[in-house]
Order: sequence, then C-alpha cells, then structure tokens
Amino acid sequence: MNNYQNAVSKMTNYRWTICAMLFFATTVNYLDRQVLSLTWKDFIAPEFHWTDAHYGDITAIFSLVYAVANLFAGRFIDWMGTKKGYLWAIFVWSMGACLHAVCGWATEHVVGIHDAAEMIAATGAVATTIAITSVYFFIAARIVLSIGEAGNFPAAIKVTAEYFPKKDRAFATSIFNAGSTVGALVAPVTIPSLARYFQSLGIGNGWEMAFIVIGVLGFVWMGVWVFAYKKPENNPHVNAAELAYINLDKQAEQNEKPQDTANQKEERKMSLWECLKYPQSWAVAVGKFMTDGVWWFFLFWTPAYISDVYGFSSDSGTAQLLIFVLYAITMLSIYGGKLPTIIINKTGMNPYAARMRAMFIFALFPLLALFAQPLGEYSYWFPIIIIGIAGAAHQSWSANIYSVGSDMFPKSAVATIIGLGGMAGGIGAYLINKCSGMLFTYAAGTTMVDGQEVEMTKALLAQGAEYVQPAMHFMGFEGKPAGYFIIFCVCAVSYLIGWCIMKILVPKYKPIVLD
Repeated sequence: MNNYQNAVSKMTNYRWTICAMLFFATTVNYLDRQVLSLTWKDFIAPEFHWTDAHYGDITAIFSLVYAVANLFAGRFIDWMGTKKGYLWAIFVWSMGACLHAVCGWATEHVVGIHDAAEMIAATGAVATTIAITSVYFFIAARIVLSIGEAGNFPAAIKVTAEYFPKKDRAFATSIFNAGSTVGALVAPVTIPSLARYFQSLGIGNGWEMAFIVIGVLGFVWMGVWVFAYKKPENNPHVNAAELAYINLDKQAEQNEKPQDTANQKEERKMSLWECLKYPQSWAVAVGKFMTDGVWWFFLFWTPAYISDVYGFSSDSGTAQLLIFVLYAITMLSIYGGKLPTIIINKTGMNPYAARMRAMFIFALFPLLALFAQPLGEYSYWFPIIIIGIAGAAHQSWSANIYSVGSDMFPKSAVATIIGLGGMAGGIGAYLINKCSGMLFTYAAGTTMVDGQEVEMTKALLAQGAEYVQPAMHFMGFEGKPAGYFIIFCVCAVSYLIGWCIMKILVPKYKPIVLD
C-alpha cells in the first residue's frame, strides 16, 4: 500500500481549496472579458457610432494580442512561478478592465467634445472621427486586458499539475474551467443592469462604472491568493497523506526508474524551440486553433445576435434570461472532465487514449449548430439551447485538451505548452472575430444617411430607407441572419476537423522523455 492509502482517512483536501481559487480567478477573468460584449450594442455603440465592423476589429485585436501574449505568458509563469506569476497576471488584466472606463473621456478630450450627449448627437465626419478615435482607445485598453488575461490558463494548468495527479487533472480542470461559464452566466444578469443603474444616477453613460466594478474584483482575489497559495510540499494545510496522493505519478516513476534519474528529468527545463520539435506540441496547438475561436465567437457575439436577429437589447429581461439559460446549459461541461476518468476506470486505457475518445464524443455535439439558425425561425429558444450545448461541449473539450498537454510534458514545461496552445487558440479567435464583424456588416447591406453610406438597420428599413448595397442572401436567409448562419456552419465542423488532425499528429500516448 502506498502512503496515501495508509492514511486516507486522515488525508486533507486542500488541493480542492486551491482548485476553488482557480475557479474564482477564471470567473473574474471572463467577467472582465464580457463587460464589453454586453454593453457595446446598447450603451457604447450609440455614443461612439460603432458598427459591427468596429466591434469586430476591437475583439479581433484583443484575440490577436491575447494569442501572442499567451506564448510569452507561459514562459513567464514557468520562470516566475505560479504564485507571483498569477499575481502579476491578474493585476495587469484588472488594470486593463478599469482602463476601459476612461476611453469615453479620452475620446471627448481628443475630438474636442464636451459630453456623451454631444457625441451621440454628432453626424457626418464628426461621427466618423468619434468612432475611429474611440476604437483606438478601446483597442489600447483591450491590449492591456489581453496581456494580463493570457496568464490565467497557463498559471491555472501549472497549479493543477502541481496539486493533482494525472488521473484527476481533467476533472479539476473542468471545475476551474467552469469559472469561464459561471463568469459568462453571471455577466448578462449583472453587467447590463449595473450599466443601466449607474446611467440612471447620471454617472457617465453607465457603462464606465460597470468596467470599474467588475475590474475591482481581481484586486480582491489577489489579496486572498497571497495567503492561500504555497507549493504542496511547503503548504502547512497539506498533510503527508495528501502530499503522497498528489505525488502518485512521481512515486510510480520512481518505482520504475532510479530516483536520481527521475529527479533530473523533473528539474530539466525545456526551451520553446525544443517544445516545437514535438508533434505533441502541435497537436495541442491545432486543437486549440480549430476550436477556441468558436467559444470566443459565442462569448462575444451572442448578445449582439439576440439583438440583431430577435430585437432584444442586452439589458432587457428576455435577453438576460436567454443568455443565462445558455450558460446554465454550458455548466454541464463539469461532467465532461469526469468522462475520461470513467473511461480509464472501466477500460484501463492510458490517459491520452481516454481523453481522445472523450474529445471525439464532445466533437459531435457542435454539429447541432448547423440547425441553430433554421430552427431559430420557429423560436429563439432553439438557437440558444443549441449554442448552450455546443458551449458545454467546448468547455469539456477544452478541459481535456489542457490535460493532454500536462499529461505528455514535464511540469517545468506545462505552462509553456499551454501558452503555445493559447496563442494558437487566440489566432483562431482573431480570425473568426475579424471575419464575423466584416461579414455581418456586409450581410446587413448599406444605405445613405446624411450623405454617408452606413449599415442598414431594422430601424432605418422601417423608416423607408433604400439599399445602396443589398443585403446578403444565403440558404434562404437574408441580411445578418444569413451571416450568422455561415459562421454557425463553420463552428459546427471545427471540432471534428481539429480532432482528426490531433489524432494524425499523435496517434498514441507518447509522453516526452528528456535526455
């Protein structure tokens, strides 16, 4: 019997406290990320005269910088360590979240306008200048936010590798990764209401305080993390039995190989270029590239989809209920992290084979997105439920692909591999957000207002405006619904394509063995 079995009745469970901290950090991460998507359509766009293309550019730049920052964030976390690295990451992204609140003031100062009401009333060239200037300021704030947020998952996966044996990592990852769903779940019922409340108090246009209130949560988390985290071997809350359980994999390695060899391999660092030589790295990168953009599309564009296609503003009760139900369904992903453990226990498969089988199952559910737009003709609940199921499948997929990286690479390289995967995922998200913004603006068609060619809206169409550029038609849909249908089709097949490429790159479990 090993040590943890001898004292299992006395084993502490502090690793789950650490997992809870990761969960709350990820929740705050996604709350900060969601403030813009839930306020831009109804609060920010009228003030700054944004179109879908403007918003698409902002989210695309965020995704691109996030992608590049992930690569460096992983190396930074491996170098700095999980405690300090996590503190720096959440400090930077919380500052970035708060910086959004000053974008309106900065735009007024540069353009020479006195208040938000004057900006809303602007037309012609002045409105265009306001839009372009404000977009630049928001991009700057999003860049700071993305640099900080890039550190969350590399740090969290590294902490999970430190505190959990391989067989439990996917489940632990699915729990803290559910923070992204909870953040997305809480956001629609709080952020628009916060913006509307502060707007009613006359504090700016309301959306500014929403960014500040949510941004402050990160600083609160930092205060708790300082006292909560120590490495397992140095943590007074982790007793010998729990430490033995955490180190199950190391004990197994030491039983197979001399202790000095195992320790030497644990301590050796891998350079980024060395990591890139292995197909395992590319498998993680491809899996993230093909699928992260799908999640980010749903995250950033669902509020706009509900507004554009069904006419519900983000602070309306119906829109809040729809998005709440969507992400409540996504919470089913917690069970997705448990599926590989069940497969391992029933079949005796190695972790990689079990994860790939589970990921294939998860890759089938997004195919339902092919029917989201057609069924949406009957009720707006159909696409919301389908997007929720696809979101749950994505989060289950994501929890397992993170664990694939931590299973096959030594702990010293885990954050780097996760950062590499995050970079690939960010590039995929950049492409889908950039293309979506351009596609939706094109799909809507254009008309003339005050001598300017602008995007055709339902309001303008109702007023008798005529098209300069006609609305797009696709598979029986017209305008923005046609554009959304195209993107839904892309999202539907991305997971199966990603799974097939991963399986080709790494057909069997092959952990990295360092010389």
